[in-house]
Amino acid sequence: MADTTDNTATGTAATSAPRKSSWKYIGPGIVVAATGVGAGDLVATLIAGSNFGYTLLWAAVIGCLVKISLAEAAGRWHLSTGRTLFEGWASLGRWTTWFFVVYVVIWGFVYGAAAMSSSALPLQALFPDVMDLKWWGIACGLVGLVFVWFNKYAVFEKVMTVLVGVMFVVTVYLAIRVTPNLGDAFAGLLPVLPDEKDSILNTLGLIGGVGGTITLAAYGYWVNAKGWTNTGWMKVMRLDNRVAYATTGIFVVSMLFVGAELLHSANVAIASGDKGLIQLSDILEDEYGTATAKFFLIGFFATSFTSLIGVWHGVSLMFADFVARYRSRGEAGGVEVASGEREKSWPFRAYLLWLTFPPIVLLFEGQPFRLIILYGVLGAAFLPFLAGTLMWLLNSARTPREWRNGALSNSMLAIAGLLFLVLCVKQVWDQPWSEFF
Repeated sequence: MADTTDNTATGTAATSAPRKSSWKYIGPGIVVAATGVGAGDLVATLIAGSNFGYTLLWAAVIGCLVKISLAEAAGRWHLSTGRTLFEGWASLGRWTTWFFVVYVVIWGFVYGAAAMSSSALPLQALFPDVMDLKWWGIACGLVGLVFVWFNKYAVFEKVMTVLVGVMFVVTVYLAIRVTPNLGDAFAGLLPVLPDEKDSILNTLGLIGGVGGTITLAAYGYWVNAKGWTNTGWMKVMRLDNRVAYATTGIFVVSMLFVGAELLHSANVAIASGDKGLIQLSDILEDEYGTATAKFFLIGFFATSFTSLIGVWHGVSLMFADFVARYRSRGEAGGVEVASGEREKSWPFRAYLLWLTFPPIVLLFEGQPFRLIILYGVLGAAFLPFLAGTLMWLLNSARTPREWRNGALSNSMLAIAGLLFLVLCVKQVWDQPWSEFF
């Protein structure tokens, strides 16, 4: 079947003969899974397991299904229209541009420091006498900068795949090591809420926190960077996306097993945030010996560093697309992303520098109070924004008719939008606004 062109009201979308969905093509899904599951997600799951045992296992599974729908929608937009997600947002009005600009500037500044600190913690625990935490953090940021600066997507994907392999082996090993109660685990697949205060919000938080924020939007860009630019790759993309969140599900379920068996049964509490994983390392050393604790810290580093370099690459790619469209005032589609030119552009590298050097100040000075509040609010608002705009784009004439949302896609995106809206409102409500002004 020869290539054809489908003219739409807003542009053209190239189509080609469908590719068979094959494991040999898998790649962007591994990248989005590795980037989306950070140390914070693992801690949140551990705490859910320690507080509620296996009761919320079903919520972790639903969280993966919700994220599958969002990533699939982003990938489908890129492949069916030949246009990038930022082009789609720009077609909805200038408000999307302003939201994106404010978000990536503030979010990137604070996230850069958080990612560097998260990657530094396990290194300091593994090599306690080498240097201080902030210097480990700076080293991680600089290594991420140099790696992404000098390597294109193909090398980036290979390194991410290796690190995902490390994460997979470590988390599955721990899940087996704690000897999970499979009967209780299967019972946890029944949708039951814990009989405790704020159980609904805790459950929604677990569902919403399983793997990824802006990295879900970056998935479409990684699909293009892989060389997938038209609907001939649609089946491959969907398989790739399912693999991504099956992998995410294994990570999350494994850590919930650890929380349920190692912490819940012994009534042990750990701190929220990345330091909770250092506490878990100490507990593992007491229970299973030094080798298991160090093995876990290696997995902790792989988890944190994949999130760092994933954001360094994916969000920089999105920023480069934003600048390219803003400068040309025209359409710049997925073919440009696939060419690799975006990864060598000055906007890509400028945002890389923004993620790396300004946040170093926060490693020395501490995180400014007002900026952290804005970071939390913008972060909470991004997923409702993503779910809502994808529904809008994929139900309109901007998308060729055969690739528009069906009932299932619309239902999942609606559920995702409502879920993240509730979590966004809670995040805004919980901020200490009286101290902000």
